[in-house]
Amino acid sequence: MSVRFGILSTAKINGLVLAGAAQSELVEVAAVASRDVARAEDYAREHGIPRAYGSYDDLLADPDLDAVYISLPNSLHVEWSIQALEAGKHVLCEKPLSRRPDDVERAFDTANRTGLLLMEAFMYRHNPQTARLKELVDSGAIGPLRAVRAAFSFTLSDRANIRLSSDLDGGALMDVGCYCVSGSRLLAGEPERVFGAASTESGVDVVFAGTMSFRGDVVAQFDCGLRLPLRDELEVIGTEGSIFLDDPWHCRNPVLELRRDDGVEEIVLEPVDSYRLELENLADAIRGRAEPLLGRDEALGQARTIDALYRSAETGEAVAL
Repeated sequence: MSVRFGILSTAKINGLVLAGAAQSELVEVAAVASRDVARAEDYAREHGIPRAYGSYDDLLADPDLDAVYISLPNSLHVEWSIQALEAGKHVLCEKPLSRRPDDVERAFDTANRTGLLLMEAFMYRHNPQTARLKELVDSGAIGPLRAVRAAFSFTLSDRANIRLSSDLDGGALMDVGCYCVSGSRLLAGEPERVFGAASTESGVDVVFAGTMSFRGDVVAQFDCGLRLPLRDELEVIGTEGSIFLDDPWHCRNPVLELRRDDGVEEIVLEPVDSYRLELENLADAIRGRAEPLLGRDEALGQARTIDALYRSAETGEAVAL
């Protein structure tokens, strides 16, 4: 039997999740909720979703749903994750779960108390390209790791977009820079010291650059932005070579360039829908057939690092973790 999901909100990102679910026999999207019932009903008709609700509470009260996917604005992630868990639903919450470590702890404490699963939705982590990258680095294909360089940016022209709202925890670091932080942490562990700098508009970072220092003399540098050209890349550098990914976060064209003194080897993988894999990982975990790929430690490490980067940008000083 498939795991039945409900979706809280009609956000644009839902389209990618719905496409992933449509490819899977393990997952069924059975309901959607909006604060406007007419909007929910229109959305349900458009996407072939059986049930529509005019409030999030009504969806959470649906006894036929096993889990929810939360694509609400960042500032509402923890609040509604906790409400969903209290209502007996497993939760897949869109990244980032929170920029506040205490809130992350509170959400996972609720998951533990209710015996339910909570997972932060970094879809790229489920893709085979990411697993292959990690495998290459851990196997010593480029020698001991020394540096990570990451970027993720695009130009946001809609001034009403929630990414530009400080009240909703918007900003470049929260929206796209969190991928750079996640990728660096995946490869190098938890940072010991960070330094951040931001360019802001109306209290929101629209360009953010950061440096993170890790144990073993590993340094990661990244930049991200909502006012920069479209960029999406990751380079991992060791003492004997490097690995370059031109599409590390979307993983639509999974290719790893292994660069060493004797030449460049292209490792080409078959494209796989990261959103489908993410949903199926949680579905398998709900059914007791797998462990969630991303849990408390991962979400807490993200929040601690993002919080430290923001504090550094505010004070102009490096922050130790």
